[in-house]
Amino acid sequence: QVQLVESGGGLVQAGGSLRLSCVFFGRTFGSYAMGWFRQAPRKEREFVASINWRDESTYYADSVKGRFTISRDNAKNTVYLQIANLKPEDTAVYYCAASLRADEMAKSGRGDYWGKGTLVTVSS
Repeated sequence: QVQLVESGGGLVQAGGSLRLSCVFFGRTFGSYAMGWFRQAPRKEREFVASINWRDESTYYADSVKGRFTISRDNAKNTVYLQIANLKPEDTAVYYCAASLRADEMAKSGRGDYWGKGTLVTVSS
């Protein structure tokens, strides 16, 4: 059984930065690709970024390229999402997900396991 627990969300002013964390509990962390998704108010959930476990290749949504950085620490069973230059439109619940392939997460917008999310609110 896999459990994902996100943290790091909060209220931030536009232009600020945040680092979200997601700790993986359960099966071998190193077997899974990890990803971040977000759901803004009154919008559907969307893919943000993903990272493979073997070569740590990464995938990003076009809307976040250049500002968001995904990384993982296999020794800590943790994946991170560093967000720079936050904008009000980044306000959303951010979810961590695990699946077998990062590219498939990017294409399908789906994951096999999900965390409960952490809220990021960006004030203008």
